[in-house]
Amino acid sequence: MSLENPIPIAKTDDFLGLLPRMANRHGLIAGATGTGKTVTLRVLAENFSRIGVPVFMADVKGDLSGLAYEGGDHPKVLERVEVLGLSNFVPESFPIVFWDMFG
Repeated sequence: MSLENPIPIAKTDDFLGLLPRMANRHGLIAGATGTGKTVTLRVLAENFSRIGVPVFMADVKGDLSGLAYEGGDHPKVLERVEVLGLSNFVPESFPIVFWDMFG
């Protein structure tokens, strides 16, 4: 992936992606429980990390800590891969630094 390739965000009848060079804009991911907000954050963080962009995410519940491990067998991840039609999906791990407010 490069700075010119869009990061997959959603897929309807057409592919929808975010150009990394446009990612310095404000954004909001909102929705009801179970609508894919966390999976969307994971996809964004993974793709930014893959192209060398540092990502800071506050993860109060610990839902995103699994990025440190190679995975991909989570049902929501597999569902997202299928919905987006990512034929070349390969599970991988990403560098993570945990910051703890309480030391």
